[in-house]
Amino acid sequence: MIRVFFTRNGTSVGRNSRCAIPGIARVCVGVAAMSALVAHAQLRLPEVRVEDTRTSPLNLDTPAQSGSLLGLTPRETPATLEIIDQTMIRNRGFRTTTEAAQGAVGVTAGDAPGAPGNFSMRGYSFGQINILYDGIRIGPASMTSRVMDTGNLERIEFLKGPASLMSGEGAAGGSVNYVTKRPHSGPIENDSYVSYGSFNTVRAGFGSGGSTSIQGLDYRIDVNRATSNGFIDDTRSQSWNVSTGVDYRVSGAFKLFGALEYRQDKSHAYWGTPLVSGAAAGVSATGGIVAGTSVASISGNNLGPVTIDNRTLTTNYNVIDNNNEANQIWLRGGFEWALNSNLLLRSQIYGFTVNRTFFNSETYSFDPASGLVDRDRFFVGHDQNMLGNKTQLQWDSTFAGKENRLVTAFEISNINFHVRQFDFTNAAFPADSVTLINPIRGTFGPLDVENFSTRVGDAAISFDDRLKVTPTFALIGGLRYEQITLDRNAPNRAGYPYSQSWWPLTGRLGFTWETIPGLTLYGQYATAADVAAANLFNLRPSQTQNLTTTRTYEGGVKQLFWERKAEWSLAGYHIERNNLPSQQSATVVNTVGQQISDGVEVAAAVRPNTRWNIWGNVSYMRAYYSDYITGNGSLSGNTPPNVPKVVANAGASYRMNLPVPIELGASVRHVGDRFNADPNAVTMLAYTVADAYAFMDIRKNARITLRVRNLTDKNYAIWADPGYPDQILLGAPRSYEISAALKF
Repeated sequence: MIRVFFTRNGTSVGRNSRCAIPGIARVCVGVAAMSALVAHAQLRLPEVRVEDTRTSPLNLDTPAQSGSLLGLTPRETPATLEIIDQTMIRNRGFRTTTEAAQGAVGVTAGDAPGAPGNFSMRGYSFGQINILYDGIRIGPASMTSRVMDTGNLERIEFLKGPASLMSGEGAAGGSVNYVTKRPHSGPIENDSYVSYGSFNTVRAGFGSGGSTSIQGLDYRIDVNRATSNGFIDDTRSQSWNVSTGVDYRVSGAFKLFGALEYRQDKSHAYWGTPLVSGAAAGVSATGGIVAGTSVASISGNNLGPVTIDNRTLTTNYNVIDNNNEANQIWLRGGFEWALNSNLLLRSQIYGFTVNRTFFNSETYSFDPASGLVDRDRFFVGHDQNMLGNKTQLQWDSTFAGKENRLVTAFEISNINFHVRQFDFTNAAFPADSVTLINPIRGTFGPLDVENFSTRVGDAAISFDDRLKVTPTFALIGGLRYEQITLDRNAPNRAGYPYSQSWWPLTGRLGFTWETIPGLTLYGQYATAADVAAANLFNLRPSQTQNLTTTRTYEGGVKQLFWERKAEWSLAGYHIERNNLPSQQSATVVNTVGQQISDGVEVAAAVRPNTRWNIWGNVSYMRAYYSDYITGNGSLSGNTPPNVPKVVANAGASYRMNLPVPIELGASVRHVGDRFNADPNAVTMLAYTVADAYAFMDIRKNARITLRVRNLTDKNYAIWADPGYPDQILLGAPRSYEISAALKF
């Protein structure tokens, strides 16, 4: 499809002009005439360009929000930037952001209840990866991220490697950006869907957007509801997502926008399945999930070789009255103003408020001496409020006769984070013990609470520039200077209140070179910085107050060819991070001298015709600690938790153009061995799972889909939280889903 739309100056933002396409010349003549009339009338309307809008298999030519401040596509960005759009989400059946992340190159993900919706990529995980909401960071992902349904999202962007230039402190491993569906101009379009599947899982959603009867006013609204009983006993979950947005084009040069979102999620949480001694009396071992040895964290007894008891594959060890929930409200508003043909000013004010509650027994430590599972109690409640502003000025000009784009950005935010936490000084630990099989789960019991308050102020100025030295070779670089201030208070605690400030300077320098049309070589050097703590919100006076430093060297190639039917990318990288924190348990953090990651990532996809779609990706990586000394010896050479050497995905689909079109598809995912904690004593064994689907397009705007996940009913460990080394999280067994979708 060919679409005509606006740019901000006389130079096309896209790769190529389409005016040479037969049949389009008349459009270009009309565009030129329109532009001349606008200029004569001295209106600052954007000029028009024409572009081929057919999506490509890997979205390498789709403009992205999180790769740079310059509005570049992944192919124009000197870094690995992957986009999973709504088409991929729908076709591959990604119900949550966690599932979507598992389809990305080299990314693994898990929903540990204490830090749900977190990821591992390029050797880094949890708070070492920034989670962004429409480009806004709300704090450490290990504290703030939640399980999120994909129904309200337009796309998810994965920026790999150190990325502080784009999202500031905390982006040692990269960033993940959730982009909400937005208003569009044109006729109103509505869509809805409903699905039902195994474990009494229900999803439903409705969306509507388009132009209103008021000239220049466009809107979008989406409502999503999801519930499930879960594959673990008594783990019912539910969520609501409501997002709304409006755009009002006051004139061709000035647009106002606003958005309001509400998200709620509640669950009875599954914190993991305990590792048990394979030699313990009565234990019925399950092969293929874990291997290695372990020591119980509570009793201190040696478990020896460990396994998962196959009688506990669906057992929940949490207290009956457990609760895990969050209520979030987002409010954003701002404007875009074309000051002239070369200057574009954008500004956005945002407010965010959330209440989170964790009320659980979280640690399940098997004691081989008693044959029981020792448990703890833990409660924490978050009241977080955030207010901020992001302002950008884009200047398109020339430098020494060469096309140049410079974006200057200023960001300021203030977070107030109040915590109500279980008071360990007045509570016994562990709280109780239960049987391994058919545990009497009990209730939480007495609750003693202490209060903490944290304020984080952040101000940053950044510059991002692209100079096109030749029409095919561009230099791209940027700097970010940030001031972070932390104030913490805890009544009746030694060392409080206290304050600390940091001033990191980070950046990126790279190039892109389109050696032949469609094929781009790139390289970059980039840095990142973050506070040397497992979590900035939890930093204590006794911990190191230093900044970690991370740097990467990356190079690769990206190509779009065969009339946009095929794409592939290759990236090689080396990442070094110094003075980093590592979580040892729920309450202990160690400082590591250095971590190194080296790897290669390959992705490819092809749509040879309207019937076939074939795609695949593979990542090979070695991540290790190079300088890690503890009181119990050296862990140098060990691999960080949740980091596999190999991750691979592949899939294919075939569409049969019958009177009622039917498409059949399948995918396979392989994840290599991983460790559950820094000592590398317990291995979560490699696994391979396969999914399949069939959908039928009853009409052009209606579809029914049947999907089967984990076809072979594989038992496997999907994730581990290193703060809870006594247990691992199991992957879901085989499941079925039927869904219907309608556009009107």
